[in-house]
Amino acid sequence: MMVFGLFEPHVLLTFLGAGIVLNLTPGADVAFSMASGLKGGKRGAVAAAIGITSGSLVHTVLAAFGLAAVFSSYPIAFDAIRYLGAAYLLYLAWQAWTQSGSLTKSDGASNMRKAMAQGFLTNILNPKVGLFILAFLPQFTDPQNGPVWLQMLILGGLFASTGIVITIAYGLLAGTLSDRLHRYPRPFNTLTALIFGGLAARLAWQ
Repeated sequence: MMVFGLFEPHVLLTFLGAGIVLNLTPGADVAFSMASGLKGGKRGAVAAAIGITSGSLVHTVLAAFGLAAVFSSYPIAFDAIRYLGAAYLLYLAWQAWTQSGSLTKSDGASNMRKAMAQGFLTNILNPKVGLFILAFLPQFTDPQNGPVWLQMLILGGLFASTGIVITIAYGLLAGTLSDRLHRYPRPFNTLTALIFGGLAARLAWQ
């Protein structure tokens, strides 16, 4: 039985599991939300997460319709995107593996409106977010099941739904435990690198 008429249940469950794990491994968006929580408290963390998620949804819409047009005109582009996505994920894995910086209060935003606007701009103006969506979402689409753009919009919405909850949770945690969290970034970076590396391998050899 297809879910939403487009996905096999096991594909959707795999996507949700992978998305939750990826959202749990902090990246730039989570770092900004946590920094906003450090500086602006719980309200700043929530506002930053809302802004970040709004930016991610814009990236999803652009990626979905852009990919649909490309795949329609050039079917071979699907494989090209797949291999480029794998290479980009490996790049992200290397960045995470070699990163050792920590969060500081100066990285956040104290005003709710400012935190939301900065979260949105930080996300929408970061081309790496759009590239990640291009690398991640197509793994779980199948042109034979229906329009790729519709599949990507649904997947992007689900990814954003779990992402905003987790990002808010990290921000609230940072606001509560600010003196502890910014001292230990290395375990999170290592886990992020392993996740990205695994996804790159799956994307390249699927």
